[in-house]
Amino acid sequence: MDIEQIYTIPLRKAKLAPRWKRSERAVCEVKDFLSRHMKTSGDKIKLDTGLTEIIWARGCEKPPLKVRVRAIKFEDGAVEAEFAGER
Repeated sequence: MDIEQIYTIPLRKAKLAPRWKRSERAVCEVKDFLSRHMKTSGDKIKLDTGLTEIIWARGCEKPPLKVRVRAIKFEDGAVEAEFAGER
């Protein structure tokens, strides 16, 4: 039985990082949010390339303030996340 959820993940904590590390921090925030809400460890979370492209679209200094994600948790505890908004 796979569990599918759609989340709107706030990325405002990425603004606390230095300018050149903000998108990198935003990716970490997405993984932390999913590990907390899907009850799994961070190393079992796989992000789709489309999701990382959306976060990095405006460069490393200007990630989006929030992102909509469709997350699927499989039986073995692995989680796959993809972008769920419109581009």
